Amino acid sequence: MKDRIFLSPPHMNGSEMEFINDAFRTNWIAPFGPNLSGFEKEMCEYVGIGHSVALASGTGAIHMGLKYLGVGRDDIVFCSDFTFSGSCNPVAYLGAKLVFIDSDYETFNMDPKALKKAFEKYEALGNLPKAVIVVDLYGNSANYDEILPICAQYGVPVLEDAAEALGTTYKGKKCGTFGKISALSFNGNKIITTSGGGMALSDDENAIRKIHFWANQAKENVNYYLHNELGYNYRMSNICAGIGRGQLQNIEERVALRKRNYEFYKEAFKDLPVTMAPVPEGCEPNYWLSVLTIDEGCKVTPDEIISALEADNIESRRAWNPMHNQPVFSDADYITCAEGVGVGDDLFARGVCMPSGTSMTEVDLQRVADAFITVFNK
Repeated sequence: MKDRIFLSPPHMNGSEMEFINDAFRTNWIAPFGPNLSGFEKEMCEYVGIGHSVALASGTGAIHMGLKYLGVGRDDIVFCSDFTFSGSCNPVAYLGAKLVFIDSDYETFNMDPKALKKAFEKYEALGNLPKAVIVVDLYGNSANYDEILPICAQYGVPVLEDAAEALGTTYKGKKCGTFGKISALSFNGNKIITTSGGGMALSDDENAIRKIHFWANQAKENVNYYLHNELGYNYRMSNICAGIGRGQLQNIEERVALRKRNYEFYKEAFKDLPVTMAPVPEGCEPNYWLSVLTIDEGCKVTPDEIISALEADNIESRRAWNPMHNQPVFSDADYITCAEGVGVGDDLFARGVCMPSGTSMTEVDLQRVADAFITVFNK
């Protein structure tokens, strides 16, 4: 059996152990410590934002961000439709109601036209959303030049889900800086990892202070246990933060390697009826996952490609199945400007996520390409 090629595995650079060993040496085996504060500070400096708080997950960051924005029971929240469920589950945690917004082909992210259509609909209903969750999917930024003015027109704050886009820039600004509050993920498959974990970012110091308070069980600052508000156990440990500090040291190299993967596939498949995911105007992606779509009219299916790769012990995956298709969200509204099949549905039907890890070698990439091409030569 050949060695397994994973979709997007963790990739250690060696420096992580220096921070972990320091935590053991100093006995900072706790949800606090120098690695935690250092990781938060270094991430702020890298992204270019004022304040951050490291948390147990990116989903926790979205949850706390929505709570700070005042989202509560029966409120409306607009959310990208073509995404992972972690983007929208926190809306349900808070008892609010989801409205899913379709994507566009230029970014694979939220369609500004569909967003405008949703605002017009809910303004007429007298029920504007409390927040808009905009996802930066597969390492591409959303079209913030159009999305942010629409949200500002209606006075509705944006929560940016930049879980997949650390290292991406849009018009010279890093993703993670476009929302009133933004969320990052450091899950094991992300461009940097802390094993599990996430972070909330904001230029609003009060927002981060409040999220920090809630994430630490909402313990009041007195010399006994006093809780005036509901709290959550959402903090990241000092040890996990040490992994993140080590990973962050070579993030630009990681972005370059992910781009190498994308460019390799683009060249290798140039004569096949497939199209690599677009690079939006003004965006410099982190190329977290190399995603392609099978051209319309081609009889090859994503499942056939995935099966062929799996036969060679290579992991790949379908593109996201849009949230409006999920049974758990069957009562949610869905807004699209597409005629017939929505953009997200079309991308799901034709999309494949290719192996994209930073530890892949040229030999690995060629092995993937050879297995991929065989499907189209049958």
